[in-house]
Amino acid sequence: MSPRDLKLPEERHPEKAHRPDNIQPKKPDWIRVKAPNSEGYKRTRDILRAKGLVTVCEEAGCPNVGECWSQGHATMMILGDICTRGCTFCNIATGKPRALDAFEPGRVAFAVAELGLNHVVVTSVDRDDLDDGGAEHFAMTIRAIRRHAPDTTIEILTPDFLKCPATALETVVTARPDVFNHNLETVPGLYPEVRPGARYFASLRLLQRVKELDPTLFTKSGIMVGLGEDRQAVLQVMDDMRAADVDFLTIGQYLQPTPKHHRVDRFVTPDEFKTYEAAAYAKGFLMVSATPLTRSSYHAGDDFARLRDARMAKLGRG
Repeated sequence: MSPRDLKLPEERHPEKAHRPDNIQPKKPDWIRVKAPNSEGYKRTRDILRAKGLVTVCEEAGCPNVGECWSQGHATMMILGDICTRGCTFCNIATGKPRALDAFEPGRVAFAVAELGLNHVVVTSVDRDDLDDGGAEHFAMTIRAIRRHAPDTTIEILTPDFLKCPATALETVVTARPDVFNHNLETVPGLYPEVRPGARYFASLRLLQRVKELDPTLFTKSGIMVGLGEDRQAVLQVMDDMRAADVDFLTIGQYLQPTPKHHRVDRFVTPDEFKTYEAAAYAKGFLMVSATPLTRSSYHAGDDFARLRDARMAKLGRG
């Protein structure tokens, strides 16, 4: 049992206690998944528990946890398990975070090595209580993985560093992850309700600055659909991302964690996701994942490996 399962919803999300309940619609067949119970899943779970690590897979209630963990893939969540923001879509606990764990970067690196990962995704909670938003902790984690698992490619999924000096982003970029991911999450018109502590154009500018600081880094972003957006707004977000030189795009279905969270407006069909994928490739994204079950780190390693191999072949090195 995960520590998150021991807390009542009002304990994990005190800022949502006053919100009226939103009826959760029945999920369609195309997003139903099997309960995790494979031996691979158990091995991954045991390694993570032994290292005292937190994963966004569990904290956010990801529907793909059974499939990913059965293959030894897990998205590490650093900077603790309590977020300082109160996004209405998110299932990660909110409140006052604990002090940083100086040994966490090393434990993440040891777990990556023990799991034998070819590609790892490292994300975090928002830490508005820290002067640098946790930037140095990200950099330390990247460096630790490089030492203990030098063949593993590293993808980071960062907060927006909204309240931090410009040097915070520079600290992370200088550590040279292979992919820098920051999710826009939704269309700008829904930010006041869905991401009240964030700013759409600040997040967009963050992604643009990464490329200005290091043009060789791949950048990535993602959104959820089914929150109340319309198609034209999604296409405009794609255009905004491309204007910021974002390379990779993910689009997935929003799933409502509890009745106190933002309601599911509708379930977008697989055929609609295919049209989004086609539109994104037409706009120039190098890699696109757009399916109901797509999440930021879902099959991220496989997708990155295919892109890298294709680039090597194009350069005559394959």
